[in-house]
Amino acid sequence: MTSGLKLGQTDISIGKIAYGCWRFAQRDVATADRLIRTALDAGMNLIDTADIYGFSEFPDREDKGFGQAEVRLGEVLAAAPSLRKQMVLTTKGGIDAVRPYDSSYRYIMAAMDASLARLQTDYVDLYQIHRPDLSTPLRETARALNEIFQSGKARHIGVSNFTVAQTRALQSHLDTPIVTLQPEFSAIQQDAITDGTLDYGMETGATVLAWSPLGGGRLPTKDGAVQAALDEIALRYGISRSVAALAFTRAHGADVVPIIGTQTPQRITESGYAAQINLTGREFYDIVEAYRGQSMP
Repeated sequence: MTSGLKLGQTDISIGKIAYGCWRFAQRDVATADRLIRTALDAGMNLIDTADIYGFSEFPDREDKGFGQAEVRLGEVLAAAPSLRKQMVLTTKGGIDAVRPYDSSYRYIMAAMDASLARLQTDYVDLYQIHRPDLSTPLRETARALNEIFQSGKARHIGVSNFTVAQTRALQSHLDTPIVTLQPEFSAIQQDAITDGTLDYGMETGATVLAWSPLGGGRLPTKDGAVQAALDEIALRYGISRSVAALAFTRAHGADVVPIIGTQTPQRITESGYAAQINLTGREFYDIVEAYRGQSMP
């Protein structure tokens, strides 16, 4: 199933919805396999994870679970190698359990190799810096990313939770385009609209991958006005509030790709329906206005 979307300025096709594995650490291999297959069947071929996913879930272990979501996904891929060819595999690094952020050359190079080992693959399609490290010069981070790209360990490079200024600064030191931006973006968190992130995606052609597109579980209780706007759309299209919320993120002109993380196969399939829902401009602005508490100027 193809959507016509590409990963940034590349020739890699991606679905309109992506699937995230941040809850995989405590899943068994069979369960994780079922979730991945369901996501792929629903057209979600971009599979997102990170080395920090799983941390703190195993308090009795020395590593506290750091890297365990990658380990589980790697076990799935090792047991069913054909799945690797069906997905656009992406991981992230740069969050250190102690520092807390480390994008130094030494750390990122080691983190990349460790992620590949846990994922049981020799390359990822996309490697993203998870959060900006204010204590490391961006030229040093770029040195690591350039080597990772040139070595083929990552086919492409992206950033997560970076400001536009930080992204531009990092790009100035890179030998390859930043192909993804990964901000938080949802019906109840719309900063990416006003802080320039979505505009930068349209300017450069970078794909915007939205994390927490359902508000991290806060969607049912956060804001009555946003709820009402979503529910009206849901009723009109015969869909759930969650699907309406995913459709909202997709309705922005930046062709945002929301990353879902549900652990229920039925909800993965249901979320896939959002790829078929194209909100009107009026419906999109109804949600924007509900969030802002006022009409557009």
